Amino acid sequence: MIIDPWGSELPEDYSKIVKDFGLDVFDSKLFPEPNRLMRRGVIFAGRDLKRIADCIKQGKKYYALSGIMPTADRIHFGTKMVVEQLRYFQDHGAHTYILVADLEAQASRGVSLEEGKRRALEFHIPAYIALGLNPKKTSFYFQSENMHVMQIAFDAANHLTANEFKAAYGSNEPGRILSVVTQFGDMLYPQLAERMPGIIPVGIDQEPHVRLCRDYIGKVSSKKYVPISSIYHKYTRALNGDLKMSKSKPESMLELPEDLSSVEKKIKRALTGGRDTIEEHRKLGGDVKNDMVFELLKQHLVENDSELKEIHDKYVSGEMLSGELKKIAIDKMNEFMTDFEEKLASARSQIKNLHFVGK
Repeated sequence: MIIDPWGSELPEDYSKIVKDFGLDVFDSKLFPEPNRLMRRGVIFAGRDLKRIADCIKQGKKYYALSGIMPTADRIHFGTKMVVEQLRYFQDHGAHTYILVADLEAQASRGVSLEEGKRRALEFHIPAYIALGLNPKKTSFYFQSENMHVMQIAFDAANHLTANEFKAAYGSNEPGRILSVVTQFGDMLYPQLAERMPGIIPVGIDQEPHVRLCRDYIGKVSSKKYVPISSIYHKYTRALNGDLKMSKSKPESMLELPEDLSSVEKKIKRALTGGRDTIEEHRKLGGDVKNDMVFELLKQHLVENDSELKEIHDKYVSGEMLSGELKKIAIDKMNEFMTDFEEKLASARSQIKNLHFVGK
């Protein structure tokens, strides 16, 4: 199976992915004070996670890194999960790097470097801060302004073959190769100053980038870089039941920010596990495995585990109806969106105080 970061295939069996790609099954007991995503099985796998857990427990240096693609004026709900993972590692000793993939945005989406920078500064970076990223523990940079990243990318291009790319991605088009090796540069850049472990929180569709980067590290000598660790989360399900929210079906996806009336309409139309009649629902209860509203509560909107369990138990027993479940989700989403908008406005005022590499 080829897991394609560009979206031509979507995995449906997460356990099969773990087996096929030799990933570590995620165990929340490995990490101290696991966050909501860790506790609830939203994070399901990774690579070399014990190395990062040991850094946390022993107070050793390590870093966490993620990127921003400045191609839109809003972000996907899946991005929220990445930021939450970054914040977890920040709170447990990691220095964080956020790169703006302005070169990739220009090459693949036609977004000029100037426009990419504007979008990143005016929206994307403030949105990450609004979602919980601690700017005081974060270094930011633009790909176009970091020659060290480009130097690693050129070296990587000399060590990996076209056949290796094709085996990992299904093709070896020059544009994709350039994009991938540039991401190698991003993932390894923090180790130029000091060799240390690093972790990359991503969706499973980005797994080939990590795998090939680790292959490259093995070729240039394991003593130069510590192999990259990674941690993978499941997709945020689309409101119509699809495996992944997609911009091609805007009626079934949620973005940040989004008008509250639009959010309410989408939740009201969402696929639920409710039965055909009230009588049947009272008797059989709701089917949470096929309920996108409960999934939204589980992944994003209910922090307290006891509160989520109470909602779950009432729903599966038939005491709570689908309409009541949707009302809970709408109320919590309104609260979340309002809070996000307020924090976004505050974060925009902090941009001038951020630490940009090379500035």
